[in-house]
Amino acid sequence: MRAPRRFLPSLPLLAAFEAAARTGSVTAAAAELSLTQSAVSRQIKALEEQLGVALFHRERQTIRLTFGGEAYAREIREALYKISAASLNLRANPMGGTLTLAILPTFGTRWLAPRLPRFLSSYPGVTINLITRISTFDFRHEAIDAAIHFGQQDWPGTGMALLRPETVLPVCAPMLRDQYGFAEAADIRAAPLLHLTTRPDAWERWLRLYQADAEGVHGMLFDQFATLAQAAIAGLGVALIPAFLIAEELAAGKLVPALDLPMQNSEAYHLCWPLDRASHPPLVAFRDWILAETAPDR
Repeated sequence: MRAPRRFLPSLPLLAAFEAAARTGSVTAAAAELSLTQSAVSRQIKALEEQLGVALFHRERQTIRLTFGGEAYAREIREALYKISAASLNLRANPMGGTLTLAILPTFGTRWLAPRLPRFLSSYPGVTINLITRISTFDFRHEAIDAAIHFGQQDWPGTGMALLRPETVLPVCAPMLRDQYGFAEAADIRAAPLLHLTTRPDAWERWLRLYQADAEGVHGMLFDQFATLAQAAIAGLGVALIPAFLIAEELAAGKLVPALDLPMQNSEAYHLCWPLDRASHPPLVAFRDWILAETAPDR
């Protein structure tokens, strides 16, 4: 159902209002929009008249958002961002073949990025934009077509495809392994243990898996696997890291298994997308490609 015209203000009116709301100043909004102060004031007044609602309290030479104006500003700011992002994507690829993909930082740089040339050569009309997200978000409020997610199949309101499970391995620098001479799981507790903030109980689960004491585990915290791996390479401690993300470091001997005792996580990597984007052609192409890339025999 089409909304009544009075509830669809023009973009110039909305842009003037959003700029004034964000800057808290008609003068600053006018400078940002390359307009005169009086022009911005007229546009805001026209918007208020069209909506039938006061958006600002006017106090001498200052303005202050009303309660309703503050809520409206948040909604309009998100809408203008989506319009801007859509316009930028269209300009980057006039054929409309753009996929905006949210990635996990280390998965994106270590696993996905080296493989993307194969996808782009197979689908030359598709442009991929990559942004980083380390946790779930609301697709309704983001100009994002799909996301790489690590966890359970529990992202409401999305379609999900399993990409691959994950096996982590306790790894460290060769000198640290030689220093401690690890022989069994319990020996790990003698060394500094490095932790990922998004998986605070990983070491406890690994220790319990191998019947070792899992109480009072402490150590340095890192927010990404990439920095966690670098800390392990530097000899700062032992880290639990997915083996497929550090294949190069293991092959080069920069990292070695502290013990050959892997742990497969109950969580896994998934490709997720909003249900209303399921048939978006670039998403369909990328989904088919990445599922083939993560097939067990690859």
